[in-house]
Formats: sequence, C-alpha cells, structure tokens
Amino acid sequence: MTRRVVQWPHPVLRTPAADVGGITDDIRAIWEDMVAVMEAMPGVGLAAVQLGIPLRLAVVDASRTRGQVVRMANPEILHASVEFRDHEEASPCLPGVSALVKRPRAVTVRFLNEAGQWDRRDFVGLWATSAQHQIDHLAGKMYFDRLTKLKRDMLLKRAAKRRG
Repeated sequence: MTRRVVQWPHPVLRTPAADVGGITDDIRAIWEDMVAVMEAMPGVGLAAVQLGIPLRLAVVDASRTRGQVVRMANPEILHASVEFRDHEEASPCLPGVSALVKRPRAVTVRFLNEAGQWDRRDFVGLWATSAQHQIDHLAGKMYFDRLTKLKRDMLLKRAAKRRG
C-alpha cells in the first residue's frame, strides 16, 4: 500500500497518538509502509502520525549504509544526556523549510520491538535526534515547537509562502 505524508496543519499532527496494544501482522505492515516512505524521502525516521495513522509507531534509520531500521511501538525516553547537540531538522509534513533544533545528544528509549517484547536502546547523535523527533510527533508536537515564538512564526510564514 502506498501511503501519503499528511501536510501541516492536519489535525492528526497535533493529536497525541494512541498506544499500540500489541504487535500484530497489521502493525508490522504499517511499519513496512513507514520504512518504504522513509526510504523514498529519503529520511532518517518517520512516525505513524505523519501518514495519518494515530498510533504510537515510529521507525528510525540514521545509518550511513541504510538497512538498520529500528521499529518502535509505544516509545518513551527513559534518560536523556545533559550534553546537547544542534541539528538542522525538517519534516515532510512541512516541506521546504527547516530549523536548527537543540536536543540531548544521547537518549535511552524503551519500546515494544518487532517481537512484541519490551526493549531499550541507547541512541547517540543523529540516531538520538531522529528518535526524539519521532517521539515528539507521537505526542502531537512538531520540531518547530522547540523554537522561540519568533523563529517558529517566521518558519511557518516561510512555509506558507512556499505552498503559495
């Protein structure tokens, strides 16, 4: 199935996603669709809400060679480093614009894995940025919510101009 990325300001992007009750074939199929969309962008992560699916599902692959996707259901950050990292972030939900966002350099994330087992993983650098970005999406937040009001307003105005 070919899924499309929903565009800002679609309401699903501002609504906290529902927890996944368990890992089923339907959930695995959604993950596969998400990986296909992420690879086609190309991107380093995708949250189900970006495809209009209001479930707490995310995929992340910040590897250079690709093919190392981490599939997560109900991800939550257990620990974040005190050291921060700046990274230029964007979203296919708001194409054509990006902003420098400061986030913890490393995070420990707990999630249900493909086997339906609770797992935890330490993410560092771009992996950590992407995991945090996707978890924000699942909470109904966009990367630009982490900007000052002035920078956020400027970014949204620039995006609106690009849309015409």
